Amino acid sequence: MIRRAVPLAGLALALAACGGAPQQQQAPASAAPVALDLKTSTAAAAKGLDRVTWNLPYEPQTLDPIRSFNYAENTALANMCESLLRLTPDFTIEPGLAEKAENPTPTTWVYTIREGVTFWDGKPLTAQDVAASLKRHLDPALGTWWSDYFSTVEKVEASGPMQVTVTLKQADVLFNQAMATAAGAIVSKEYAAKKDLGSPTGGLMCTGPFEFGAWKSGDSLAIVRNDAYWDKALAARSKEIVFRFIADETTAVNALRSGEVDGQYFYLPPAGLAQLRESTTGSVTLGKSLTFWTLLSAAKDGPYADPKVRQALSLALDRAAISKVVFQGTAAPQRTLAGAEYWGYERATFEQAYRALPPETQDLAKAKQLLTEAGSPTEPITIAIQGSAATHDQTANLIKATGEALGLKIEIKVVPVEQYGNLYSDPKAREGVDAFFSTWYGNVPDPLDIYTVFQAGGRTNFNGYPAVDADIKKARAEADPAARAALVTGIQDKVTRDVAWMPLNNLPVILYMSDRVTGAVPSFPYLYYPWAAGLGAK
Repeated sequence: MIRRAVPLAGLALALAACGGAPQQQQAPASAAPVALDLKTSTAAAAKGLDRVTWNLPYEPQTLDPIRSFNYAENTALANMCESLLRLTPDFTIEPGLAEKAENPTPTTWVYTIREGVTFWDGKPLTAQDVAASLKRHLDPALGTWWSDYFSTVEKVEASGPMQVTVTLKQADVLFNQAMATAAGAIVSKEYAAKKDLGSPTGGLMCTGPFEFGAWKSGDSLAIVRNDAYWDKALAARSKEIVFRFIADETTAVNALRSGEVDGQYFYLPPAGLAQLRESTTGSVTLGKSLTFWTLLSAAKDGPYADPKVRQALSLALDRAAISKVVFQGTAAPQRTLAGAEYWGYERATFEQAYRALPPETQDLAKAKQLLTEAGSPTEPITIAIQGSAATHDQTANLIKATGEALGLKIEIKVVPVEQYGNLYSDPKAREGVDAFFSTWYGNVPDPLDIYTVFQAGGRTNFNGYPAVDADIKKARAEADPAARAALVTGIQDKVTRDVAWMPLNNLPVILYMSDRVTGAVPSFPYLYYPWAAGLGAK
């Protein structure tokens, strides 16, 4: 992967310090915060097209909804398979295939299935189809990637011809919200039983505005308009979307600029972002997002296990420089893990709590004081980065320079891209690693969705952070929004002040469209919302 050099002063100092120039080991010069104009919509299309060509960052591994938990998979799936609820481009949750969701007892959710919806083969949607889809998450042999949301589910049953009842082991507000993601996606009961569901040969049978067309492994995936789609407001404008799988960024950027491909979403800025911004054949739109850039803590002992050391490093860090240098001006500094787009309820409460937290600007005096209180540790802190990833390399070098200016010894461990994912799932892979970077995201507009990672025994509570487990359990069981917000802001306060994970920058959706097309949804819900339905010609 080739990325262009960014000759800004802050990064230059950081890189020089990592190169062994002691006299330059000082915090980088502060850059002005990035002001971003983030969108949730693009101009409406004047008419549909016969074909639109779109690029995915890689070929999906599967389109089976229970194992679709990543960018390429959900970008395609969102246009075909609908969920019980719908996450809209402006981050609200509204009825989807369920016209009503009721919570008659704290541990019961009753979904009334929408009448008049048909699958692509013309068969009507029934409660049996919905129950079959949800029950798949309860079968350990199928390996759902949405297990956290289904961990509280006791049973799922079709309680009427058009009614499904989900019984929980304990009250859980996140379960219902998750029904607006691919966790709540519905396939026909017949297809739900297929072993090759979601594969190039097995395909799908859903109800969305586009139908599964043809998937040529290693080449392309085509979806075609469903002319019998039930929701006329979201009827597809264009007849066919052909997804390409151009993984090499340079090749993808060239294909976009030449018009060979009409558009693409990026979750990190490509090396050629400046070329796309300067393109005379298309334009870049930055969209609101739930994705953020963070340093995940994995240390259970040593200096980085001490909250005061983490706090010191966080306070000394120049997040504005990361925004401008590493992310080419596309990422805003952030003081909490869950930013403003997560505030889907009690917004004023969350905003007030956010403002009460330490600002995302530097405080070197306080940082040095905290390190002194921590005993001025001399053991090294090891940060793992993904090989061949400029965002990892540049951010790590900036943190290394910042830490060493404080007196912390920081070592960088490069992990090959093929093995980096093991850090998330394999404790052995994290041995000797105190922290590692991630583009993390929650799925629903509730900060609790993020902070639930710190539940005791959670598979992503890498450093065993213990302080908020009881409050998380209370919050998941709290149906009253105001009471839940009070609990969640308390959790957020502890997590942020202890720097359980280090929040760095909010990452927007980066959407490029050629001048030939318009109408794609530019915000994060494109992963679960039929973003291509409005796509067409200007």
